[in-house]
Amino acid sequence: MRNKVYSIERKKARWGWFFVVPALVFFALFSLYPMLNALWNTFHNVKLLSNRKPEFVGFRNYAYVLSSPEFWNSMKATVIFTLMSFIPLSVFSFLFGLVMATRKTGTKIMQLIIYSPAILSSVVAALIWLILFDPRGLANSAVNFLMQTPGIDHKWLTKASMLYMSTAIIYFWKYIGYFSIIILTGIAKIPESIMEAATTDGANARQTVCHIIMPLLKPTTAMVSIVAMLNCMKSFSTQYLFTQRGAPNAPLNVLTLNIYQTAMRDRNISRACVMSFVLFIIMMVLTVIRMKVSERKH
Repeated sequence: MRNKVYSIERKKARWGWFFVVPALVFFALFSLYPMLNALWNTFHNVKLLSNRKPEFVGFRNYAYVLSSPEFWNSMKATVIFTLMSFIPLSVFSFLFGLVMATRKTGTKIMQLIIYSPAILSSVVAALIWLILFDPRGLANSAVNFLMQTPGIDHKWLTKASMLYMSTAIIYFWKYIGYFSIIILTGIAKIPESIMEAATTDGANARQTVCHIIMPLLKPTTAMVSIVAMLNCMKSFSTQYLFTQRGAPNAPLNVLTLNIYQTAMRDRNISRACVMSFVLFIIMMVLTVIRMKVSERKH
């Protein structure tokens, strides 16, 4: 009998490997190998479209990148864009998810309206807002109407502070629905018995949100904050399209755009890999910190 059970377990294990191995092969070919190759490139002098054998240069590429003013400007642009996008996304996705969870009517229509921008590609979203941010576009008209300043160009596409704001607005508009739906799903998973018990004990709406919903929603909010933060740090399409339309490069030159320009314009694969590796380390560290903070609060 024990041999039969053992044989069944071995068959299950073989079928498990049958389904897992293709995924491992694809991961090794398209994720692990490029990462290891990029790490190898950081220690060599690799040029795009060059037939010369890469030369080992040690940490020279790291020293050049970390002492480059352009790299630190990219760090500044990345931090500003991430903070201006990540904080509103985290706050308003929770609020919108809570509103949709508590509404009795119109919830489906609200979900459809708020989620619809998420299905657009980043390029299409940026093109839509480029039209809105035009000096004769709707953004200027709306601000001038609210501030009673007719005819004023607020320079959404030329002034550094406005560029930070405009790119953050685009990212917020595109992804707020996606994260709000995740929050809504997390709220829907809270057992109805707990909510009924809180109501029976006389908890008002604020107490229910602060002492019931928010504590039980911590894993969901942690996941939303991590994904939102990482996506903000990886943003590329909007900044690239804005620079191609004539916007100043410095406020938009986030790390991903700098990596692209270093690799494709300057044809220096090694330095681009260094910046990619630095970005990867930063994202990993921030993710671990956020997870530790979330675990500590539990």
